[in-house]
Amino acid sequence: MSEAATNQPVWDGGSLPAGVIVGQGVVIRGTAALQRFRSQHADGLTVGESSTLDGVQFSVGPQGRIRIGRFCCLTNAILMCDEQINIGDYVLIGWNVVIADTDFHPLAPAQRVADAVACSPIGNDRSRPNVECRPVSIGSDVFIGPNATILKGVRIGDGAWIEPGSVVTRDVAVGAHVGGNPAKVIALQDGESVR
Repeated sequence: MSEAATNQPVWDGGSLPAGVIVGQGVVIRGTAALQRFRSQHADGLTVGESSTLDGVQFSVGPQGRIRIGRFCCLTNAILMCDEQINIGDYVLIGWNVVIADTDFHPLAPAQRVADAVACSPIGNDRSRPNVECRPVSIGSDVFIGPNATILKGVRIGDGAWIEPGSVVTRDVAVGAHVGGNPAKVIALQDGESVR
């Protein structure tokens, strides 16, 4: 029987771990998808009905939460979350897109060294330095092209279009079309070019 015929959630990695809640008709392809899912929340990952996550990798820390809406399609994306990532309904996310709500490592050189030691086998359970986290919010009906990167604290409005390869460091308005590194507005909601 096909995935669509059963209308039941499907993951080819076996049983979904605790903290993962998926709606009817959800498909998660890729046995490595949830290898780095460590959220301690009962709703650490929620996926709305009829969404497809094909080759998506989740790196979710103990306090992280990811919410993905209905009828979304993500292909080979990487979602790295230590706090919160929200994705609306009818969102298309192309291959190799990275969405991160934190830098995951300190920016100051001395703190990076301390972090590297804490993460290494010689770390002896040392605590890692604090790293800033800020939630990422992606509205509904958004298109994010292949190889784009969405960084911490970014809010993307409904109906926005993110060009392939863009690095989004600032909020994107409703219906805006952005591209580049760093991403800048190319066109507004009414289609008027700003170049």
